[in-house]
Amino acid sequence: MTTATATPAAEPAAHPRPGFGRLLLSEWTKIRTVRSTLWTLILLVVVDLGFTALLVGVTVAQWDNTNPADRASVVADPTGFILGSGFFLGQLTICVLGVLVIASEYSTGMIRASLLAVPKRLPVLWAKALVFGAVVFVLGVVVSFVSFFIGSALIGDKAEVSLSDEGVLRAVIGGGLYLAMLGLFALAIGAIVRHTAGGITGVIGFVLVLTPLATLLPGSIGDHVSAYLPSQAGQLIAKSTQGENDLLTPWQGYGVFALWTGVLLAIAAVLLKRRDA
Repeated sequence: MTTATATPAAEPAAHPRPGFGRLLLSEWTKIRTVRSTLWTLILLVVVDLGFTALLVGVTVAQWDNTNPADRASVVADPTGFILGSGFFLGQLTICVLGVLVIASEYSTGMIRASLLAVPKRLPVLWAKALVFGAVVFVLGVVVSFVSFFIGSALIGDKAEVSLSDEGVLRAVIGGGLYLAMLGLFALAIGAIVRHTAGGITGVIGFVLVLTPLATLLPGSIGDHVSAYLPSQAGQLIAKSTQGENDLLTPWQGYGVFALWTGVLLAIAAVLLKRRDA
C-alpha cells in the first residue's frame, strides 16, 4: 500500500511593486483628475493672458505720457516686457500649485498609500516632479507664445518685435522653462515643509519678498544678492537680451535657478527617506 505524498500548496505570488512607468501614469492621473489642479492651471492661463493684454494695452495707450526711461526699457527688450507683464501674477498660481501637488497628500494622508506601494520612497518624488514639471512646461510654452502674439499685436509700431529677431524665440520658450522650474522649486519646498499654508508662504517669500529686501543692502552687495536669488535669476531666461544692469546672462540665470531647485529637491529627498509620513 503506497502512501500518497501531499503536494505543498503553492505560495501566493508576491505583489509586484509598481515600476517607474506606472508611477508616472499614477501621478498623471492625479494631476488631471484633481479639480483644484485643473482650475489652478486654468487660472494661470486666464491671469497670464489677461494681464499681458491689460498691462501692454495700458502702456501703449499711455505711451506719450510714459517716462522716457521706461519707454527705452520697453524698446530695448519688448519680448521681456510682454512676457513679464503676464508672469508677474501668473507665476503665483504655479507657486501655489507646486506646493499643493505634494503638501495636500500629506494633509489628506494619501502619501502613506503611495509610500506603502513604493517602500524605496524616492521614485515617488521623482515621478511627481517629472510629471508636474512636464505639464507646467508644456502649458507654460503655450501660454508664452499666446502672450507674445497678443503683446506684439498690441504694442504695434511702438516697439516692433518678431519671433525671428535674435533671442526672441529662446525667450518665449524660456517662459515655459521658467514656469516649469518655478513649479519644481515650489514642489520641493512643499515636500520639505509638508504643510500647505507654510509651503505657499515660503515660496511666495522667495519669489516676491526677498528680492525687494535684497536691494536694500548697501552698495553692490544688494545687487549681487538680488541677482542670485532664485526667481530673479530664473526670469532672465524670458528676456531676449541681457540688460545693462543684469549681472548674469539668461542661461547663467536659469542655471542658478536650477541649482537652487536641485539643492531643495535633494533636501526633500533626504527628508523623505528619514522622516515618517
